[in-house]
Amino acid sequence: MVVRVEHYTLVETLRARAQRQGQQKAYIYLNDGEQEEISISYAELDHKARVIAGRLQESGAAGGRVLLLYPQGIEYIAAFFGCLYAGSVAVPLYLPAAIQFKRTMPRFRAIVESAQPAAILTTSAMTGLVAESLDRQTATTIPCLASDDLARGWAEEWREPEITPQHLALLQYTSGSTSLPRGVMVSHGNLIHNFKLLRHAAEYPEKSTYVSWLPLFHDMGLIGNALQSLYWGYECILFSPLAFLQKPFRWLQAISRYQADTSGAPNFAYDLCVEKISAEQRATLDLSTWRQAFNGSEHIRIGTLERFATVFAESGFSQKALRPLYGLAEATLFVTFSSNKRAPKALSIDSNELRNNRVVICSSEYSHASHFVSCGNTCLDQRICIVDPETERICQPERIGEIWVSGPSVAQGYWDREEETKKTFGAYLANGQGPYMRTGDLGFLYENELYITGRLKDLIIIDGRNHYPQDIELTVEQSHEALRSNNSAAFALDREETEQVIIVAEIDRHYEAESAASQTSLPMRIPIAKESLIKAIRQAVAQQHDLQVKEIVFIKPGSIPKTSSGKIQRHMCREKFLAGTLDLWGGSNGSALLSRK
Repeated sequence: MVVRVEHYTLVETLRARAQRQGQQKAYIYLNDGEQEEISISYAELDHKARVIAGRLQESGAAGGRVLLLYPQGIEYIAAFFGCLYAGSVAVPLYLPAAIQFKRTMPRFRAIVESAQPAAILTTSAMTGLVAESLDRQTATTIPCLASDDLARGWAEEWREPEITPQHLALLQYTSGSTSLPRGVMVSHGNLIHNFKLLRHAAEYPEKSTYVSWLPLFHDMGLIGNALQSLYWGYECILFSPLAFLQKPFRWLQAISRYQADTSGAPNFAYDLCVEKISAEQRATLDLSTWRQAFNGSEHIRIGTLERFATVFAESGFSQKALRPLYGLAEATLFVTFSSNKRAPKALSIDSNELRNNRVVICSSEYSHASHFVSCGNTCLDQRICIVDPETERICQPERIGEIWVSGPSVAQGYWDREEETKKTFGAYLANGQGPYMRTGDLGFLYENELYITGRLKDLIIIDGRNHYPQDIELTVEQSHEALRSNNSAAFALDREETEQVIIVAEIDRHYEAESAASQTSLPMRIPIAKESLIKAIRQAVAQQHDLQVKEIVFIKPGSIPKTSSGKIQRHMCREKFLAGTLDLWGGSNGSALLSRK
């Protein structure tokens, strides 16, 4: 039986659940992504949190920031609650595999410099890796504690902190898709309000079961799944992102096995399931209990939703379960949610008018139609409005503008960035209404539902007309089967007194450059001429967007810059293009793989 009690902090929440539902499982972790279970009850989690908190308080970290550097697993969640129990501020991070160190080290060290942690929590197996990732001075001055090695007696040393809903719970560092990562200050009150928003919109039953492979260092995995489920007393099944990527069937298999009703992921994951799960595997699934299939964190494509619903209908999946949503770290997580009473809704917009920031609905068959999925609306005491970023006036219904948000879920600002906090979180409309949080995202409202069109900073403006990079990227990826889905970047450069469109695209691993085909001993590779790819891309972009592509670069599979949540880092891609550091397809002969017009 789920106990419904109003709590004002997450410490209160877990303490109460440990007392009332102590032996009930809070989390189950599938160590192999399938059968090998590791579980922890509310009482065990509470005790583990007190052990970690007692040690943190003794080390002087109470009230300070504490870095969490863990692999996916229950130990990560215990460390998070250990920070809260100590009165500290959790900073959820991750340490990448050694092969990714060089690429991710600047971001990691920038976060360490920003957070100025009082301590680091990790596992005994990872202490060496943590030491390697820090500069010498930081490694010698900040205590690094292995939470799995702490004596149980530390729980007796713990002293419950005096915290309120206004106290910070965590710094959620942004993914860095358009800038260096910034620490969003999220309070206990922000978290709990966001939990209430989601539950109100999702209309959860009294008993619910979550399944999630999303990384716990990311807000959608930590807040949207692990913490949300604990706050309402639901069981949560976890496994690692790598286990999903290696075998997408594991995700749907876990939903079927545990008869879960809530599970979600970014758009690419639904595409991957359609591509990688066989008819024989689908026949073993029962997805009839899956009622909340969230889709968020990246651009949502109606084609993805329709294909997934069609392919998995035979497994009992209902199209009405698909729940496109919109959110961001600065709003704690969720902002808007689509209805669970109908299938996802999409609008076809005349792309010629879209370039002038006008919303003109057209037929889905129109050759210049762009398709946008509804992310629903907000609820309770949260408000959104569409604002002209230049005039700071609310846009007319048929106009596209920047999305502004207000309400108790809006975070407290950016850590140690006063000017940026004022600019982003202290926005006022021209009539004096506010404050609002500026999202940097562009969109429009239609019949009181939100549609996202792109990022303000990513917008490509040619001859005074707006072009959305994700639309160009989709056109590129559909122009030839050798180009990988969800793995291209379109951006503009200001050169020769004009804006020039650049395309960077990953090539599928089954293809190789024709010039290298005679030199390879891999018979499974399909040789292809770069000229045919270039021609296909140029023609498609010209026809669909009335744009001339200046340069095209082909890169190796898996090498396009992405954020930790899977978003294309167009600005990073642009920087690598200018620096000549992209990992070119076909070897080191960059001139053979780069096309200039």
